[in-house]
This record gives sequence, structure tokens and C-alpha cells, in this order.
Amino acid sequence: IGKEKFHKSQHWGYCNNVAMLVGEDKPGIGGEPLPGQSLKPKYSVFPEGMGSDAPAWVAFDKQVLSFDAYFEEEVPDKNQELYRIRHCKIYFYLEDDTIQVIEPQVKNSGITQGPIVRRHRIPLPPPQEDQFYNIEHFNINIDIILYARKYKIIDCDQFTKNFLRKMGIRLNPPGGRPDDPYTKQRQKILDSMKPLRPYERFDTLKQFLEHDRHVLRFYCVWNDPESVFDDPRELVLHYYLSDDTIDIKEITPANAGWDAVPLFLRRDKLPKYAPTGLYQPGTITSRTVLNVLGNLTGGRGRYILDNRKTGAVHEEFYRDSDLKIGTVINVWGRKIILCDCDEFTKEYYRTKYGIEDFTPVPYKAPPPPNPERTFPPYTGFGSEEDSLCSCMGLLPKPPQKDFKKFMEKDRCGMESNILRFLAKLVTDSPIDQNRKFIVSYFLSDDTISVFEHQQQNTGILGGKFLERCRIKKPGQELFKSEPSEYFKAQNLFIGARICFHGHNFLLVDADEYTINYMEKHANEFSVADVGVILKKLKGITEPRSREIRQMFAAADPEHTKVIEYDSFRNLIVGITEGAFSEHEMMTLGRYYSVKDEYEMDLHFLLAVAQEQLKKNNFENFGQLSAVLMYNDREKQVRGVLPGEVCRTVCKSFKLPLSNDDLQALLTMFEDDHKQVEYKKFVDGLNWRENQIPAFQTIKIPPKNEDDWSGQPPSLPVNRIKYLPLLDDLFGKEE
Repeated sequence: IGKEKFHKSQHWGYCNNVAMLVGEDKPGIGGEPLPGQSLKPKYSVFPEGMGSDAPAWVAFDKQVLSFDAYFEEEVPDKNQELYRIRHCKIYFYLEDDTIQVIEPQVKNSGITQGPIVRRHRIPLPPPQEDQFYNIEHFNINIDIILYARKYKIIDCDQFTKNFLRKMGIRLNPPGGRPDDPYTKQRQKILDSMKPLRPYERFDTLKQFLEHDRHVLRFYCVWNDPESVFDDPRELVLHYYLSDDTIDIKEITPANAGWDAVPLFLRRDKLPKYAPTGLYQPGTITSRTVLNVLGNLTGGRGRYILDNRKTGAVHEEFYRDSDLKIGTVINVWGRKIILCDCDEFTKEYYRTKYGIEDFTPVPYKAPPPPNPERTFPPYTGFGSEEDSLCSCMGLLPKPPQKDFKKFMEKDRCGMESNILRFLAKLVTDSPIDQNRKFIVSYFLSDDTISVFEHQQQNTGILGGKFLERCRIKKPGQELFKSEPSEYFKAQNLFIGARICFHGHNFLLVDADEYTINYMEKHANEFSVADVGVILKKLKGITEPRSREIRQMFAAADPEHTKVIEYDSFRNLIVGITEGAFSEHEMMTLGRYYSVKDEYEMDLHFLLAVAQEQLKKNNFENFGQLSAVLMYNDREKQVRGVLPGEVCRTVCKSFKLPLSNDDLQALLTMFEDDHKQVEYKKFVDGLNWRENQIPAFQTIKIPPKNEDDWSGQPPSLPVNRIKYLPLLDDLFGKEE
């Protein structure tokens, strides 16, 4: 009765007055084991004196016990071996009592080797499968069972031995390492196959080290006699200098109808054909033997190796010296012509053999010209560029804009990059003849917009006349395959007649920025190029030089060497008979005009500049001075730089000054050598430290290019110096 009560006290308990079955390993009050109960350890128990007081997963991190073991595996399907000995490594991880079994790789074993048991906690064999292996279960020269497979531990490393001794485990003596009988038998067979005398050694290491990755490339052709169309087959021959081997690849053109093969000839030494043809198998051997006794022993021969290789057959192979442009080589019965080579091959033969002639051998006809690409006519839907992109490929893409041109010609600071012209309608209607239009051409995207100047009591509402867009030139067919021509900047100049969507305009004037821009880019605008205009005028007036001189002298009765612009224009019109446009005559007049010399007040000019800088909150004078000083390589005391350098630096800082004002300021601060004293220049602009109070009473009307109403420029051309013009046309008069 007492045993029964004790047994029930171990397995049954009460929770909320309900009898419940509890675990066998449940301890008593305070964690003390019950009478007759032995607790099973969950993890390895290490002595307190070992290491620190940290937990095992910290104290024994990355510490592993290594054991050498083996197991026997039955081989039921082979007669050569009944069992197999497989050696392995057993690793025990101290931090968490996990075990891993790995079999080292053995060459040519034919067995899948590597991890046999992945790392995890392994339970003990039955009937203790509810417990796991810990450090107390390991020793040398014992058997352990891991998942029904018996492993024999034969030895361990020195760290493992020292650790087990510290744990109080008495180590057994190491066990023997048995050999696999089948492996041992195979090794005997391999040892018996070794020759009594070693083969001759051919040292090719030097050649490999000197010419590794050095390949000669030849472009070849092979006329296949069995081809139906007798087409030449293009080949590429590679000669590897590291081991004198050759491979050949075929270049298969698109839609050739030939089978694409990776190699025409695999990499190997290419033999030369012997006069008698190919050698039979067995004729060429690496060694030759001599029959010493002959037939004296009753048919039994006695053979020894022939060191002098008497009667040996030597086969010749193609070398680099045999490969030249124009040479025909025999590739297993196929005649291949070497036609060309690459630059590395030419340099190799030029250096080693002194060959300079590398004339390629022509072997194919020139390719036929590409057929002209035609496009269907424009359908009228969308823009022409968008419709054309749908014909370029299967996946239509939007037309690409000239982004580079947009970034270069977009408005930047004081540079508007907009050409503005004053235009009038070419019509017989008296009402429309007095209407004025502003034609603006945007250089960033070649678009044009037209605004009408509002005039009082005309009965016509001014404002936007034409939306900004690209305008086609008149007289073009609408539905055609070729792209339409649009108005360019070169088509707009003073005196030009243009037609915008059926409205004929005459350009009668332009603003000062447009005229200066066209003269600055005279290579793009021929009407603003003085050289082109003089050449054209010289071709017309050269036969009448004396008469023309008299005409200009008659226009200047007082001999002042200067005539009015109207007289100059009338003379040019009469001489050229209307061949010159108004813009060309104006360009000549501006070039040979009398430049008024102004004595501008520096004090007033600096006051205007400071007022503009102050309104735009420009205060980077220190940084401006530092950049100018950086560009001054000579670092003189006065601090001088060329005017163009100062102008470029000021443009980079985007000073809110017009080009004329900036140029006038730089001119004011030039010395005798035409060098700008940039220190004085920056000090004069610094309105913070050197403010000019006298300017407070001066009112300067703001100037805005966008408010140009088409009026003539403030400083028109008035007087022309005609003598320099006549000298440039006919030379100086004696």
C-alpha cells in the first residue's frame, strides 16, 4: 500500500482540487527531487571553476569538440566488396550540445559525401529517446549510435582531450584506424600499373608562362566543294602560343541555312599531312622498344626501351612559322586559305619574324548597297514627327527633342535668346496696312509667335495673333513621305517676306538684341556677315569701280568723307539694283558708321550698377573677388586680369547688369595695357561698403526687352564713312 501511494504521488497531483497527471521529472517543493526520484539533465553540466560565471552559450561560443570516427556500411550489390569503411568527423558544439557529422571528400569515391547529419541535438537510442546526447556520452575508443547507425570514435584533437580531462573524464587510449579493403585493393592495382622506367619529361612550363593568353587570330575562308551554291565559308583560326594548339570557329551569317556548330575544329595540335597520307593508329608511339634476343628463346622475346628512338616516327604539326597571309593549310583534308589577321598577330610577326607585308587576300564580293528606306506618306493625324516614329519600329516611341539645344538656347539671365522683328501685312487693304505685329522667334525650340500691337481708334483688337508653334514653309505638299521644312532663324531678317498660314508679312525692323545676336553669330546668319556681304558687293561693283567712286564723291559735295545713311542706302540700292536686302544694307551701315565717342561719367555708371545690384540683393562680392584672384596666376599687387576673363567670371555669377553696362564698367577700370584692375572693379560695385549716396536722387527708367514695341533703336545709324568701304572693295586709290 505504501509503494502504491508513493507511486501515485509521483505521477498525480491536484490543481484547483482536480486530480491531474504530472510529469515524471517534476521536482518537489523548492526544486528538490522527491524521494526515490532522479532528475534527468537537459544540457551538459560544466564545473563551476571552468571559465567565467557567464552562461554556456556565452562562455563556450565558437568552441567545438572534434572527434575522428568511422562506420561500416554494407554493400549488398557488389561482388568486389561486402562492406565499406567510411571515415568521418563528429563535432560537438559546447554552447548548445548540438552535434554535426561530416564525411571528408575522397577523390573518385563515387559516393555523395559531405554533411551526413546536420547540426542539431540528437536523442539517445531507445529506450532513452527522451534524452539527448551531452558531453558525458563522449570518449575515445567507444561506440555511439546516432539514428541507428553505429559510429566508432577512434581519436580526437588536442583541444578536445584537454577539455575532457578538465571535465574529469578519463580518456581511453586511441583506437586503430582500419582501412577500406576495396580502396586498398584498388591502390595495389594502381601501383602495379606504374612503368618500371619513367616517361621522358617535356617541360612546357616556360612556354606557358611566357605566352599564356597570347592568341594569334587569322581570318580564313574555305570553299566547300560539296556546297550547292559554292559559297565560301568564313572561318576564324586561333593559334594558342602557350601550347601550339589550334581551334577554328565558323562565322555563320544570318539566314544562311547552315547548322550552327560551336566549333569547326576543336582545340588540338593540327598535324601536317604526310606524303603517304595519315598514319595508321599505333604507328606513332611515345616510346620505342628493342627485341634483344629475337627468336633465340623459342618465340619469347626480350624487350628493352630504346633511349635513342631508333625507327621512331615523328609527326609534324603546324607551328606559328607556318601560318602567313595567303598560305593554304590542310585541315584534315580541307584546303583553308588564310586571308587576314588582327593587329596583335601583325605585331607578333613583325617583331619575331620581321614580316612587314600584311596585304589581305580578297575572298568575297563587296556587300550590296543597303536598300533605301522609304516611308509612307503623312496621314494628317498628329504631328509629322510623331507619325514618322510609328514607322521606325514595332514599338512606337515619342519623338525626341533636341535637349542640348534647349539647354544652350534657353533664357538665361539677361540673355533671352529670342529674336524679335517688327512686321507689317503685305496687303492692299488700307485698314490692314497700318497694323503692326511683333514676330518672336525662340531659338531654344525653333518656334514662332506673333503678337499684334494694339493701336487706338483702329477698330482692331490687338494681342495674340498666332500661338507659339513651329510654322511650315508655304508651298509644300501636305500628304508626302518627306518631312516638311519649317521656318528657321536664317529665314527671318529685316526686309524678308514671309507667309504664316496664308498671311504675308514684311519684316521692317528688329530690336537691338536681335541685331547684335545676328552679328555675333555671323557664321549662322549670312545677312549679318560683313565678309560675305563685301564679297557679294565686290562681285557686282568690281567692273564699275571708277564710276562708283564718283557716285559716292558726288553724294559728299563738302568732302567730309561722311554721308548720311539714307544717301548711303539709296546708293547701294542703285548700284546693286535691289539685290541687297534691308538687313544687308543695315549691316554694312553699322560696320562703317561713325562711332560717337562718349565721355561717360564713372561715378554715374557705378551708381547705376550699384542700384541694380541692390535691387536684386546681390552681395557675393567676397566670393567674386576670390574667384577673380584665383584666376590671377601672377598674383600681382595691383591685381589685373584680361577683360574677357573678368567678363566670363561675372557672367558665371549672373550679375544683374546688361552686356553694354558690364562692358563699359570693365573698360573704365582698364589700365594702359588693356588689363582690368579687378580689385578696384569689385570695390566699386560693392554697394555695402562703398555706397554712392548721390544716386538716390537719380531715377533710371527700367529697361525690359519683353516690352519692346517695335520702335527704332535708341541709337540708329546716322552717318557712314564711305572711304573705308571703297578701300575694302577696290583697294586704296593711288
